[in-house]
Amino acid sequence: MGKPQAHHRKHHALRKRYIRIEGWKTFQESKSNGTEEDASEKEKDAEETVSVEYRGERFSGYNKPKRTPKHPKKSHVVLIKDDGKDRMIRFGQQGASTAGKPKAGEGQTMKKKRASFKARHSKNIAKGKTSAAYWANKVKW
Repeated sequence: MGKPQAHHRKHHALRKRYIRIEGWKTFQESKSNGTEEDASEKEKDAEETVSVEYRGERFSGYNKPKRTPKHPKKSHVVLIKDDGKDRMIRFGQQGASTAGKPKAGEGQTMKKKRASFKARHSKNIAKGKTSAAYWANKVKW
């Protein structure tokens, strides 16, 4: 009888911590961290940030890029809605040292590197959210 009880306790503890669907926090956990008003606000926030699963990958939502460190070639991936269909776009060279966002006091070489990328890919960037160049420009440059 020891095994089923241990399993039951483990399952009960997991249920208290998380609702299995989408990893949302339960009301009980939110309640223990603050007042009931705070808990209801946290529940609303949890409902707004729904995670989406597509082709075995979990995304925090549409148009929200994420890193893919284990992918052999591409460094990021994003899920978009294109004409009502879900599309996964991989972009960015894995391991490339990109300029990132402009920083105060950044060197001339990084400014030139950023300008070169934007000039070289300007037509593809202009295509919008359906192109990998758009996302690379937004996230990596």
